[in-house]
Amino acid sequence: MNGDAPPRHLWLCADDYGLSPGVNRAIRDLIERGRLNAASVMVVGPAIGRDEVSALNDAAAKGPHCAVGLHATLTAPFHPLTLHFKPLEGGLFLPFPRMLRAGLLRRLDPEIIRAELTAQLAAFMEKFGRAPDFVDGHQHVQLFPQVRDAFLAAVKEAAPNAWVRQGGRHQPLARRLGMPKALLLDILSAQFRRSASRANIAFNPAFAGAYDFSQAPDFGELMRQFLDGLPDGGLVMCHPGFIDDILISLDPLTDQREREYEFLAGEAFPRLLAANNVTLA
Repeated sequence: MNGDAPPRHLWLCADDYGLSPGVNRAIRDLIERGRLNAASVMVVGPAIGRDEVSALNDAAAKGPHCAVGLHATLTAPFHPLTLHFKPLEGGLFLPFPRMLRAGLLRRLDPEIIRAELTAQLAAFMEKFGRAPDFVDGHQHVQLFPQVRDAFLAAVKEAAPNAWVRQGGRHQPLARRLGMPKALLLDILSAQFRRSASRANIAFNPAFAGAYDFSQAPDFGELMRQFLDGLPDGGLVMCHPGFIDDILISLDPLTDQREREYEFLAGEAFPRLLAANNVTLA
């Protein structure tokens, strides 16, 4: 590490606020500890009532550098806010693989997508009394073909000063080829960045945080890899949380959320930031 170099300012964003009380509580705790500087809110989640919004605002006020954004959601097991959204399955959005396939095959209606995203942006503004600082997507749905243009149009109209998340990474190509999911994000993100640039919408210059949650890897080692070479302004996503019944009913990512929380709350994390000349302030 070069002690004379200015620190890199990175975004560390916890996704899924609103998914469950346990997820919300873990995110707020980390914000108050100064271990996060962004949180992404699901307005269609079951745990985003007035008290949970107020508690997040209070936590963010204690960490004045914490951004709060919208986690746009278009995949199961959540319900749309608009009445005529389609396609649906049992009244819910399609599961992630089918939603991605529908976009790739151009079977989505961009105007219906835009209307739903506009409704979610309006719900965020009604709950928080302001526009989101940034907008991203649950399961990277903002990057999907047909969704991305509707997403960018909705953001441009409702929250023109917000930045948006792209999922392109910074690692050498040889390292990326061994990670099919992350490589797909790179491919989808290239078009997303071009579209965002044409719309004059700001986005993060690089992204990290995708990994195979089912393998329960060492999150501290993963974070070291995420930080390696990430440029100033880059974004790392994370998914800390405490397990509760609501989380178990909605999401297969449970135990790993607690592992992420434990690392981010522990003393090894600030040492890792310092060793990499990274600041979240």
